[in-house]
Amino acid sequence: MSTLVGIQLNGRYRLEAQIGAGGMSTVYRAIDTVLERSVAVKIMHREFAHDSDQLERFRREARAVAQLSHAHIVTVIDAGEDAGHPYIVFEYVDGETLKERIRRLGRLPVDQALAYTIEIARALRCAHQRGIVHRDIKPQNVLIDSEGSAKVTDFGIARSLDEEGLTVDGRVLGTTDYVSPEQALGQVVNGQTDIYSLGVVLYEMLTGDVPFHAENQVAVAMKHVREDLPDVRERRPEVSATVARVIDRMTATELAVRYPDSDALIADLEDALALEAARTRQSTGEATAVLRTLSEPAKKRLPLRMRWHPPVVASLLVGLLSIGVLGFAAKELIDRTERGTGKGNLEETKDRKIVSVKRGSAKAYDPFGDDGREHDEEAFRAVDRVPGTVWKTEGYSGNTLNNKPGVGIYVDAVPGVEAVEAVIRTPVPDWKAEIYGARGPLPEAGEGRSIKAAGWKKLAGGTVKAKQTIFPLRPTARYRYYLVWITALPPNDPRVQIDEIGLRKVA
Repeated sequence: MSTLVGIQLNGRYRLEAQIGAGGMSTVYRAIDTVLERSVAVKIMHREFAHDSDQLERFRREARAVAQLSHAHIVTVIDAGEDAGHPYIVFEYVDGETLKERIRRLGRLPVDQALAYTIEIARALRCAHQRGIVHRDIKPQNVLIDSEGSAKVTDFGIARSLDEEGLTVDGRVLGTTDYVSPEQALGQVVNGQTDIYSLGVVLYEMLTGDVPFHAENQVAVAMKHVREDLPDVRERRPEVSATVARVIDRMTATELAVRYPDSDALIADLEDALALEAARTRQSTGEATAVLRTLSEPAKKRLPLRMRWHPPVVASLLVGLLSIGVLGFAAKELIDRTERGTGKGNLEETKDRKIVSVKRGSAKAYDPFGDDGREHDEEAFRAVDRVPGTVWKTEGYSGNTLNNKPGVGIYVDAVPGVEAVEAVIRTPVPDWKAEIYGARGPLPEAGEGRSIKAAGWKKLAGGTVKAKQTIFPLRPTARYRYYLVWITALPPNDPRVQIDEIGLRKVA
């Protein structure tokens, strides 16, 4: 296929450079001329566009990923066709593939390998909960962004468990280095297939190489069917027995032995990461970020100093040494919102000071959702004071919230603060929000009970017009909870993203 660099698809997406290619499509970095941002555009090769099965598989990728909204899944933005070129538009991830990272660095640190595996497993859980099996999990299909976070991409052969057809019996779809036994035999697959492939990916991250080699791809696939993976500890002795057991269960050839679902897998992976951190007394790279998101049972396995953020620990020690336990406890009660996140890169003035809140103070608020959840595990990103780490809403159709009155995220400024301004940073502006406050306990809205009826007090509202928007809050009072309540999505984007929420008080 000749390069298409320089053309503009449907008058909007200007192709800037080719960044990837496969047997059926080519991926370009492009500029979205409407929203003035970089995107990735996957264009199907013209010779395949006339094959109805291949075209349907390509379109199915867009439909499948459009259903998924997760921090560790590359987001679908748009899809269409121009002059015989079917295309899908994705968020642009500035980074490298996990395969490139393994080739560049060789064996990854054990805790980093576990952290990436947890992030990928969380992405798969999102897909599996919606009945979608990726079926081609491999390092080439995992992108590591500029922040070091893993994002799963290329759902090109993904299929809903409810669909039939498009796969001939006995045909292997997927890469044989990572193929599950049942997939190699052309049998029906489910989420356990992705778990097997992810186990092979973890094995490669730890050893620097895939487990099986043979004279051809068919022979490699048969090794997956007939043999257990070589012992990871023989190739890398410092890997713990706990990690080795997790890999063995992920890659068990018998489905009854393999992890039944991603929830069970994630629980064991989190335990393994916590135990690894406790054993080495340190964390590196992305493992540091993932440790903050572990479940409470897994966190209990960490040493005390690793459960608290170092500045907080330092403050505690200084307080204990200088004024004693009781004096420090009293000060902590009065001044606890002044430590934690700090001001980060949010601006202060001589009249306005940024309120420092706990690093886990942000929580998603979805009282009108079916499950009451809205990417809760990502909410901390809205107050972590790290540019580029975002909390996202779920994906919605059109410019509506699937007929919900709203969805939001709140900050717990315990024990309370009199904020006079709310600062919102977002990579994609032009969405509407209202700001509410509550003294506590946390208001419980829901079916038949609006957020106002639940006890939230409206303090501001309007359009988030720029990447940083400041809302003056009126009336001012001392509130514990501050809620950003989203009522309308940005044009041409199925979700809202929040990089940072800041509260300002009078200096």
